[in-house]
Amino acid sequence: MLLTEMAPPPGALELAGLRARARAARRGALVTLTASIALLTTAQLLADRAATREQTLPLAVLSLGVFAVALPAMAITQYVWGVRARLVRRRERELYSIAPSGAARLLTRPALACAWAVTLLLGWTVPRFFRHAALPAFADALSGAAEVLSVLSVAAGVLFVLWWARDAVGMLARALRSGGSPGDPWDPGHGARPREGAALWTGAAIAVVALLGARAHLWEPATGLVYALLTAALVLGVVTDE
Repeated sequence: MLLTEMAPPPGALELAGLRARARAARRGALVTLTASIALLTTAQLLADRAATREQTLPLAVLSLGVFAVALPAMAITQYVWGVRARLVRRRERELYSIAPSGAARLLTRPALACAWAVTLLLGWTVPRFFRHAALPAFADALSGAAEVLSVLSVAAGVLFVLWWARDAVGMLARALRSGGSPGDPWDPGHGARPREGAALWTGAAIAVVALLGARAHLWEPATGLVYALLTAALVLGVVTDE
């Protein structure tokens, strides 16, 4: 009997479904992250360029709204991604006795932590726009909330570093012992990402970095180019099916 005519081993189809759900959760988390940073950066760029306080106020409100929505959205989508990824690893261990070494996670987690740090830094600048809009009392209240959030963020960052270091040591030890996973012959393409998807994500990342560079006053793009970069970051992230 040809290999292609053989029934898949028990659990292979279930594992393929779990992996598909994990990939979908990963895509949702990355889209949310990309959109959050791109929208927040663009709103603040435009607020910086507003000529009057009347023009600054709606952009300040937009910046605050995006930040308030982005934090729980990022937390929820990344939590779902983590839960589904753990289900995949657990099922792989059950089927194959060993799981992938997880070396990619050693880079993914710090990258996500950096993205969180960027988002929080952008959020902490929101009170300044309300001062420019001649709302000092509200700006002071936001500044107090930002100080509390900054303390919580530093504590979370310290805990993350400790957890990541412990997890990194464990993953490296498992990789040395096992030498990696045998893989799943019934799920061709596992671990291989389409080149088109990688190119689209790269383009979205470049657009976001360009917006952040403009927000940091490393360059001064025209307003039309700012909108073009925002559109590119949103569209490239959404259209990819990876």
